[in-house]
Amino acid sequence: MFQWKPEYSVHIASIDGQHQNLFRLGGELYASMSAGQGKASLSKILARLVQYTAVHFAHEERLMLLHGYPDFAAHQAEHQALTKRVLELQSEFEAGRVTISVQLLNFLKDWLRQHIAGSDQKYVPYLTGKAVA
Repeated sequence: MFQWKPEYSVHIASIDGQHQNLFRLGGELYASMSAGQGKASLSKILARLVQYTAVHFAHEERLMLLHGYPDFAAHQAEHQALTKRVLELQSEFEAGRVTISVQLLNFLKDWLRQHIAGSDQKYVPYLTGKAVA
């Protein structure tokens, strides 16, 4: 379900590595759910995914600010929207109002793929032009 593909590369090593880790964590969450592991196990993996996503977004935003990326505000707004949504899902899961389901995982996978293939690809020419590698 969560499989990294070379076409997702933004050709910036630190960001590609982080994207690959996000896919790996999503895959770990899917495997845990599929294996019928309990709420405590799923909760730990989901918390790691949420925390790592925040680290990744901060890294991308730091690079954009450092190099004066002109569409920073729009990209940051996308990050904030996903962060808000994922924190809501995490809260709902912890409260027992939602379960980790294939639908939830598909939402995360699709957002990750679309964000990397769409929004993240937009900054590639700008940042690589600034010699960010």
